[in-house]
Amino acid sequence: MRKLLNEELGRPTLEECANIDKLPVTVILDNVRSAQNVGSFFRTADAFGIEHIALCGISATPPNREIHKTALGAEMSVAWSYYPTTLECVERLRAEGYRILAIEQIENSTMLNTFRAEEGVKYALVFGNEVDGVDQAIADVVDGAIEIPQVGIKHSLNVSVSAGILMWEMFRQFGK
Repeated sequence: MRKLLNEELGRPTLEECANIDKLPVTVILDNVRSAQNVGSFFRTADAFGIEHIALCGISATPPNREIHKTALGAEMSVAWSYYPTTLECVERLRAEGYRILAIEQIENSTMLNTFRAEEGVKYALVFGNEVDGVDQAIADVVDGAIEIPQVGIKHSLNVSVSAGILMWEMFRQFGK
């Protein structure tokens, strides 16, 4: 087997990427402290056609050397915005008709393996801080929660790993 060359991958240009149909999914970063994790979100969002990233609170914003180190330019292909607080972001997206889901271990959460995205629904997925997770004040106002099933002793994943799992699942379910 021969590895494909970059030229053979059929990558769109930045201009072409702007015209690609995106998933009806916005990712909300609730005070994600590592700029490299933020960069990973951009790179994964680019790969799976996520429509938007909302950076909140202490989350780093482009342009940023550490974001660029892991995003590898995807910070230029994924639309993003900044909100001083996650609550402000959640309220705005709710007013725009999004269903807000925390990605967290919360009472009555839906396990990812049983979650079914609904056609015609716009989703906002809230990912929390690397140490504290989704802030309780945000958990109190979301429409629901998705939990990633785990069997190990830690029951914890890096936030950017969780993002990759959730974005892939949304990509898969929306049939892209």
